[in-house]
Amino acid sequence: MLEFVFDIYISPEQWSEYYRTPSTTVVASSHDGRRVKFAARHLQRFISRDGVRGVFRLVIDAENNFISLDRVR
Repeated sequence: MLEFVFDIYISPEQWSEYYRTPSTTVVASSHDGRRVKFAARHLQRFISRDGVRGVFRLVIDAENNFISLDRVR
């Protein structure tokens, strides 16, 4: 399994764009400099009135399949 830790901030206005297009992907840079890309729908449970904000950990398997996404802070 591979793990990526990254900061993300998506404003409510930006999130509305992601929401309108369910197949949209999010691209972020992990703390160790690697680029990570995943489906925006995985952030759905972290949305607040302030959008999506925090430090997240994404776990994928060896074939790049999604395992989990959790907020670290």
